[in-house]
Amino acid sequence: MRRFQRQALPVILAGERQIATLTASYLEQLYKDADSRGQRVRLDLDTVTGTALRGVDPADVYERPFKELRAALADDVSLDEAVDRGARRLDTLVKTDLQLARTHTVREVAEGMPRFEYTVRELQGEYDCALCMIASTQRYHKRDLAPIHPGCDCLVKTVTADYDPGQVIDEERLERIHELVEEAIGKADRGGRAVDYRKIIVANEHGEIGPVLGFAGQRFTGPDDINLPT
Repeated sequence: MRRFQRQALPVILAGERQIATLTASYLEQLYKDADSRGQRVRLDLDTVTGTALRGVDPADVYERPFKELRAALADDVSLDEAVDRGARRLDTLVKTDLQLARTHTVREVAEGMPRFEYTVRELQGEYDCALCMIASTQRYHKRDLAPIHPGCDCLVKTVTADYDPGQVIDEERLERIHELVEEAIGKADRGGRAVDYRKIIVANEHGEIGPVLGFAGQRFTGPDDINLPT
């Protein structure tokens, strides 16, 4: 584990810093397009990478894949399966940290760009999950950290507007989601009484990674959920 950390953590941190730098440059160009008086972005990378993302030392975070592996072996899982579980945990951690570098950078940089009023998420990649699809129809205030989920790869875009359009900004896409749900389960309600998709998606606050997309009714476990011996 220590050998892995010595080799991998510098690479992961470099990836976070690269994403933060590219995101800041992208936002700077967008702002110049909206306001020719826009100034050059100054970003302290230490505030949007590494420990700043979770408030936890990355060395502690990247012990978790090995703990996953050891826990699987303790449950008499085969070595190959245990290694696969550890690898999946590692994959999720890396993707989440890279995405956090992007969302933290957007919040940090957009704060100094008064022409940008809010942010939206832009779907990318070969597949998009239902959480991201529904969330992409909504706007978010730029001062808030954009909600993600482990492994999320959506882009965050800033928007200039003369007025607040309200929570839902893409009625056409939301209508398409209605149609897809109806095809899948045979039930949809455009009036919002039986199935209100605007209330399906919630952002639960995670102690480490901030707001996390989820379905209404889901919650994170806490100390009260641990059955301690009496």
